[in-house]
Amino acid sequence: MEPSREEVQERMDRFTQTMRDSGTRLTHQRMEIFCEVARTGGHPDAEMVFRRVRKRMTTVSLDTVYRTLWMLNDMGLVTTLGPQRGRVRFDANASPHHHFVCTKCGMVGDFNSREFDDLEVPEEVSRMGDVATTQVQLRGLCSRCQKKESKE
Repeated sequence: MEPSREEVQERMDRFTQTMRDSGTRLTHQRMEIFCEVARTGGHPDAEMVFRRVRKRMTTVSLDTVYRTLWMLNDMGLVTTLGPQRGRVRFDANASPHHHFVCTKCGMVGDFNSREFDDLEVPEEVSRMGDVATTQVQLRGLCSRCQKKESKE
């Protein structure tokens, strides 16, 4: 589901404020990289972000995209999903939500669930440390792949 224009603007505002608050330089490349993740409802991997940003900024390198995405992850501006087929995907949606991942084609979809948000943390996990957030990842065949399999 693609984010609304307002949601993208909120993400960009949060990005700008977080960068300023941390004293991190707000470069054009960093802004373009974050914007590419923020404006999609999908969950692009670094190579997808690189290809899309490269169309607008021919000087950006894949290394810069990776370093920027990991910096944004460390700052809490994106989260990672994966590794999915050997590639980590990034998500700028910082609101509580969960994911469905197709094990065949790699499609990732967001969904909300009060039940998953309110999961009781097992005692074993509590002994490991304090849980800050819960994010459930369901894995299976998407409806598109199911249809393809049923035709075969």
